[in-house]
Amino acid sequence: MPEEGVKLISHTEILSFEEITEFVRVAVSMGIDKVRLTGGEPLVRKGITGLVSMISSIEGIRDLSMTTNGILLKKYARELAAAGLRRVNISLDTLDPAKYHYITRGGNLRDVLEGIDAAVDAGLTPVKINCVVKVSSGEQDAVAVERYGREKGLDVRFIRQMDLEGGEFSIVEGGEGGNCAACNRLRLTSNGRVRPCLFNDIEYDVRELGAGKALKLAVDNKPACGSSNITGRFYNIGG
Repeated sequence: MPEEGVKLISHTEILSFEEITEFVRVAVSMGIDKVRLTGGEPLVRKGITGLVSMISSIEGIRDLSMTTNGILLKKYARELAAAGLRRVNISLDTLDPAKYHYITRGGNLRDVLEGIDAAVDAGLTPVKINCVVKVSSGEQDAVAVERYGREKGLDVRFIRQMDLEGGEFSIVEGGEGGNCAACNRLRLTSNGRVRPCLFNDIEYDVRELGAGKALKLAVDNKPACGSSNITGRFYNIGG
């Protein structure tokens, strides 16, 4: 998130839980069986466990997960598990409390570490740690995170710092993200756009087209490789 904050959008522009659930229902009927809730930060949305429950009740979903910064996980982990969430990916770029506070613009590292423990205790496993690096996993902070993950029995993946507008991305170390040749992912934004690729400006409006048509267009027009995105930012289309 930029230091100056972000421009908020009207509440009426944001998809309701019912709209999201209906979209997922249509997606499942078309063959999609894995759903991940991401952000921004999904746990700051009021009633998020209700959405998890609504989605998890859809027959045909094989995997329901969430990507979170982990700060609120201690509060919600058991509730999320009870609602049907199966696992979490947690962002953790450093184990230095001062550095974490700086790069997250005020976050408390202890909250995240306690959230990770809560996720494990609640059975939201395997817990996967997403660690952003500038160049490689050999960097000091990345090495410390990898050691922490190994001691805790967590899966750690390293993600090169990306630039949407510049088209700079790479394959995730320890994961599958960023591999255009194998990518079959679609993104539904909070304001109802289906994006077939984060590194592209293509999007289809669910409210205008309907879920089925928007999904079909996104699949049919998914680019062979990412290029650049000049209309979105990670804080509003997800990462």
